[in-house]
Amino acid sequence: MIRNVPDFPKKGIMFRDITTLLKDQDSFRKSADALYDFSKDLHIDKVVGIDSRGFIFGGILANKLGIGFVLVRKPGKLPAETLSQSYSLEYGEDTLEIHKDSITPGDRILLHDDLLATGGTARAACDLIEKAGGIIVQVSFIIELAFLGGKDKFKDYVVNRLVTYDSE
Repeated sequence: MIRNVPDFPKKGIMFRDITTLLKDQDSFRKSADALYDFSKDLHIDKVVGIDSRGFIFGGILANKLGIGFVLVRKPGKLPAETLSQSYSLEYGEDTLEIHKDSITPGDRILLHDDLLATGGTARAACDLIEKAGGIIVQVSFIIELAFLGGKDKFKDYVVNRLVTYDSE
């Protein structure tokens, strides 16, 4: 149910598109249920989702777990006081933000995003959560692009994903 889109967003990239999974009711439900099964017994206090596709299943997981949902966004998108975390990209730097009051020190956190590629964004989100006092219990993804080695940035965490691609 994941569509391969060659040469997007630039030549030589095989984009793994989850919109085809999302539009299919059965696949969408089964994916949400599988992610829930990874986390249902972990006594998680909050789910944190990374902008923007991490919000989709992250929100569903929070609802299914009966807990709160926290947004990690690009700078300037959150209206209250924030904490920031900068991180390196292939060609530069970027920053993520979280509301300062969204995590209580000691909260047990599930971080969710749609894709684990090089791991930079999710690693920065982990650093941000820990800066806020959260304890990361699990990091989950729909897709892991294992050939990019991103999982190596998460050796201290439990990492789950629904689909792994070992090559482009």
